[in-house]
Amino acid sequence: MACAARAGARQLRQPARHRSWTSRAIYQFSETASIPVRAPAGRVYDAIFRVTAAEVPLYRELAWIRRGGASGPESVLNPPGDEPLVRVATRTSFMALAEVPGREFVMGAVVMAPEGARLAAPPTPASFRALTGPGFAKAAMSFTIEPQGPGLSLLRTDTRVYAMDPASRDVFAHYWKVIAPGSLLIRHMWLRAIKVRAEASTR
Repeated sequence: MACAARAGARQLRQPARHRSWTSRAIYQFSETASIPVRAPAGRVYDAIFRVTAAEVPLYRELAWIRRGGASGPESVLNPPGDEPLVRVATRTSFMALAEVPGREFVMGAVVMAPEGARLAAPPTPASFRALTGPGFAKAAMSFTIEPQGPGLSLLRTDTRVYAMDPASRDVFAHYWKVIAPGSLLIRHMWLRAIKVRAEASTR
């Protein structure tokens, strides 16, 4: 498995669809992980939408640390054990932004907002794209599958965060330093769980 977490402005590379969802074609914070899977792209894609928190090693423990031990409402950081994680995410704090069936799925969330801000309800991809005011930071997360040959795929996840102004960037940078190691480990374990499910379904 390959993985990396970075901070600092980066130019977005094409053609990954999620990169168009971080404003102004740049991002300041990112993390990437990938893993080879012995399964065709279609089975890997199906597994993305079926993996639950119970299938991801250390997910609950790392998510508990990430949310500071608080209970709180259901979310991708506080999911039920029997519901697919992507479904939990997109019915709580994330929204689906783009999809290429069998190849790529992109979801996004507002990860920082100024006090008293009112977001569109329900949020839409258009409202997410249009959110550009100071005090906000947006994240886009994707799962991408690249066929590598008969019965082989490369599964990759990318997360990009863009803060709309220097003050927001500096605030988020402190948060990022704290969460980045654990967040990347969660991605690592999440991909491994998808791999296990996809490969099991080919037997």
